[in-house]
Amino acid sequence: MEIMQHIWGSTPEGEAIVLYTIRNANGCEVQLCNIGACIVSVKAPDKDGKMDDIVLGYKDAMSYFGDGAASGKSVGRVANRIAKGKMTIEGVEYNLEINNGPNHLHGGTKGFANQLWESRVETNRVVFSRTSPDGEQNYPGELYVEAGYYFSDDNELEITYMARTDKTTAVNLTNHVYWNLAGEGSGQTILDHELHLNCSQVLEMDPTQIPTGVKLDVKGTPQDFTSWRKFGDDILSEFNYMKDFKGYDHYFVLDGWQPNILAKVGELRHVASGRKVEVLSSQAGAMVYTGNWLEGGCPVTKSGGRYQDYSGVAIECQNYPNAVNEPSFPSAILNPGETYCQKIVFKLGVIE
Repeated sequence: MEIMQHIWGSTPEGEAIVLYTIRNANGCEVQLCNIGACIVSVKAPDKDGKMDDIVLGYKDAMSYFGDGAASGKSVGRVANRIAKGKMTIEGVEYNLEINNGPNHLHGGTKGFANQLWESRVETNRVVFSRTSPDGEQNYPGELYVEAGYYFSDDNELEITYMARTDKTTAVNLTNHVYWNLAGEGSGQTILDHELHLNCSQVLEMDPTQIPTGVKLDVKGTPQDFTSWRKFGDDILSEFNYMKDFKGYDHYFVLDGWQPNILAKVGELRHVASGRKVEVLSSQAGAMVYTGNWLEGGCPVTKSGGRYQDYSGVAIECQNYPNAVNEPSFPSAILNPGETYCQKIVFKLGVIE
């Protein structure tokens, strides 16, 4: 394995934008950037050995600031939605930025995804870190956070998120990488991709994309990925507001989840190219988002075009959305003296 780094550009303030390239013994490659501790590129072979970049991203480094899609980036302090931008911690109500309909999304417009992180190479991995000051985006507590990336010779991309706080706060970190196993520049959507999940329940949503607190059994519904299902087959179903959301943008509950245990969440595959990605995580489940609103909202892409709706799918391993306001959900609270540590693994391969 080799890790290379070069300056990709600089911010208006003159800070360096750094691009890291990790290449393994198989010639597969992952590129990372210190804007939002971001995955910029993943190159992997198809069934015939042809290499392609299989994640979405942009041509210009500065395009990674402020993109609505949060392409490839680490989102936080709290990923996903917080209802009406309100949460109460230790009796104090905090009002957060409303940046998605009536709700707060992905830590706000100046959340972790749109910050320049510190970065370093540690032996065989790249580590991004930042200290989020007390009151940043109105979250309590100074939070130190790290995102560590390791890419093995088994084609496993492993992400480890760690955080510590000096005041009780809320934390939910994930990576927002979009996969297109046909190739980022193929011009194809992910509607012919198939997904299998070890998730027999999905969270019921309200019209504003906040969970109601109820878990629905997926069996026999368009959200049943307990056996292989193509995204395109039922993507505009009326079930669980899919038509209103323009597709899948739902949280799937991992069967048999145990805290701090790495478990297989599922697998994404594309029969035509023969590529697949296995997804493992220590998190309680995953948000599946089929890129329903990518068209018109993304900068110029790596391949020089523009993404259309459904150009990529994000499988965001994370805690339940709005967990800070729903006592029945796993807690999103981090206390001083505790360490938040969660792992996500994307294992690249070909269908056998």
